[in-house]
Amino acid sequence: MENNLSKLDDIKNALNVKFYEREAEIEAILIAILSRQHLLMIGPSGTAKSALAVELAKMIQGTKYFQWLLTRFSTPEELFGPLSLKDLEQGVYKRNTASKMPEVHVVFLDEIFKANSAILNSLLTIINERIFYNDGSPIPVPLMSVIGASNEYPEEGEGLEALFDRFLLRYEVDYIADDTNFTSMMKNAGKHGQMPTMTMEDLIHFQFLTDMVTIQDEVYSAIAKIRKELRDEGIRPSDRRFKQSLSVLQARALIRKRQVVSVEDVVILENALWETIDQKDTVSFIVRRHAEDTAIRAIDSIQNEANEVFNSIKQDNSIEAGMEAIQKMKALEADLNKLKGCYEGRDVEIDALLIKVKSMQQEILNAILEPMYYGTLHGKKEIEGSSGIHYKM
Repeated sequence: MENNLSKLDDIKNALNVKFYEREAEIEAILIAILSRQHLLMIGPSGTAKSALAVELAKMIQGTKYFQWLLTRFSTPEELFGPLSLKDLEQGVYKRNTASKMPEVHVVFLDEIFKANSAILNSLLTIINERIFYNDGSPIPVPLMSVIGASNEYPEEGEGLEALFDRFLLRYEVDYIADDTNFTSMMKNAGKHGQMPTMTMEDLIHFQFLTDMVTIQDEVYSAIAKIRKELRDEGIRPSDRRFKQSLSVLQARALIRKRQVVSVEDVVILENALWETIDQKDTVSFIVRRHAEDTAIRAIDSIQNEANEVFNSIKQDNSIEAGMEAIQKMKALEADLNKLKGCYEGRDVEIDALLIKVKSMQQEILNAILEPMYYGTLHGKKEIEGSSGIHYKM
């Protein structure tokens, strides 16, 4: 599967090179498209929200893309197309939707919360149900994902709660924080080489692979616990939001080249399960605790096993036991290497444990080599370890 996903990797890496400090948003926009969900980016102007969407659309060859800046005075014609004069002469109220929102795959709507009542109902129907009513007839639309952007959150009482709810993933975007990254951005503006691409056929295939990713029972259990703890805090995401979030977890696992969703993938739900700004930190704390518990358990389990193997040599320092211990240490080393990159913020801890396991492995090797050396001063002999490997001394 890894070879099939190399195009996704290439695109993600290229975007990370071009857009500084946007790793989370770049992954999110890829996850949104793979899972056919919608993404909202909130932050000040000039933070590359629209540029990121435009660049990704260019990288998917064959995609139909629509972008629009909404104002309080935006009309249905701007988003859904003008009325067909020919049909209107026949008394038919039908729009010409060519190149407009009802006929594209990816949509970027800037200042999304400037949407007014004239366009809101049709916008909600397209986003949620993937249907556009033209002259009263429901027309399925090919829409995969809407990427919305706003400089600010919607204010209460404006009637935009339903629109805000349609975006499963929500990310806050800010200016580049690191001075070095800021300088690099200034120097490298417009100096990027050929960007990688994929076709619409590739994207559809990746979406199919996303749907095939398995969700483990422990993931469902973790989500149920998160839901209970959120309710205890008075935070009640809808059942629909929880159900839709499963596809996001599948897409996150696929991007990490896994065919199974693990508990650590639920960390992305910190960007999906809050309803108001004041809930954001609480949701993040609860979600991250459940996601990181798995990381802690996995690392602690390997560390405990390594200690047990190392201490067992003190009880039995025979060559046979030593060779078996070394093989176990090598297996633990392989397990740690698999964990790298799976748990956000844990690579330093995993690297430290890797060093410790390798050191233990060397000490075990020294412990069994020393008696073997002194026992063979007067000639060479061959010893067979538990793995069946012959060691000549």
